[in-house]
Amino acid sequence: MKVLFLLGALWLQHIAAFSNVVPRNDPRSVLRSTTNVAGEEGDGLLLERRQVFQTAAAASLLVGGILSPRPANAVKMTGPGDGLLDELPPEAVRSYTQYRIPLQIFADFYIYDLQRLVENVEEWGDVGQLFVVNRNRGQGSPSRIERDFTNPVRILGLSLPPEFSDRMIESQYKFEKAMSSISKATSGIRRDLPVEIDKNAVKYAKAGWEDGRVAINEVFAIINEATGLTEMKAIPEAGGKQFEQYGRSPRRYFDLVKKTKLCQNRGGPALSSAWGGLMISGYMQDSCGIPDLDDYFYQT
Repeated sequence: MKVLFLLGALWLQHIAAFSNVVPRNDPRSVLRSTTNVAGEEGDGLLLERRQVFQTAAAASLLVGGILSPRPANAVKMTGPGDGLLDELPPEAVRSYTQYRIPLQIFADFYIYDLQRLVENVEEWGDVGQLFVVNRNRGQGSPSRIERDFTNPVRILGLSLPPEFSDRMIESQYKFEKAMSSISKATSGIRRDLPVEIDKNAVKYAKAGWEDGRVAINEVFAIINEATGLTEMKAIPEAGGKQFEQYGRSPRRYFDLVKKTKLCQNRGGPALSSAWGGLMISGYMQDSCGIPDLDDYFYQT
C-alpha cells in the first residue's frame, strides 16, 4: 500500500506539468480514419515532458483503480457464470473477457471507417498505413491490423478447445488473405503521389473488404458459439440499411475515436501503446473523457 501511495503521489506531482499541453487540432476530426493516431505528436511536446509523462502513465496504471474508480451505475459485464463460460478453460475465459471489447471496436472501425476509406482512392494512403510494420531501432512492432484484430484472434483461438480453435485459425487465415488483397490493391497510392491506378484496383480493394467482413463474422460466430453468448455483433453486407442492421451507433464510435485520439496526442507516438492499454483497461476513461467501454460494448 505504501508503494501504491508513493506512486500515486508521483503521478499527481508530475501530471500537473501537462495541464497546458494542448493536443493538435485535426481539421478532419473523427471523419477520417484513426490510422495515424499513433504517429501524431502534440505540438510543443518536449522530450523531457515525454519522459516525465511516461513515468506518470506507468504510475497511473498501478493506482488507477484508486484514483479513477468505476462508477457505481456502470453496466454489468457477463462473467464466468454466464453462458457456457464455465465449461471453457480458464485461459479461454480470460482471453475472451480481455479481447471482446477491442475486437468489437475493430469491427466498428471496419464498417464505419475502413469501408469508406477503401471506396475512396483519395484515402488509400491512410489504408496503406494500416499494414505498416514499425521497425524502429531494429525492433519490429505489429501493424495496426495485426495489433487490433489478428493477434487477439490468434491468442483467443489458441485458448479455446480444439473444436473451436481449428475453425478460428482457419477464419483468421481467411481474414489475413483478405487484408493482403486490400494491401496489394492500395499499395503505393497516395493523395500527394500521382500514379496511374489500375482500373480494377477499387474492385479488388472492395472485394478484399468483403472477404474480410465474412472472415470477421465467422470469427464472431465461433466466439459466440463457444461462449454460449451473443455478445459479438456481426457486420452486415454493404449497401441498403447496413448501419441500421448492424445495430451499433456510428455517433458513439466517432465520439470514442475523437476522445481516444485527444488522449493519445497528449503523450505522442512513444506512448501510444501505453495509452491504448490504459484505455482498454479502463484506467484512463475518467481523466480523458473516454466513454465507459463496458457501456460502449453493450451500447446500452
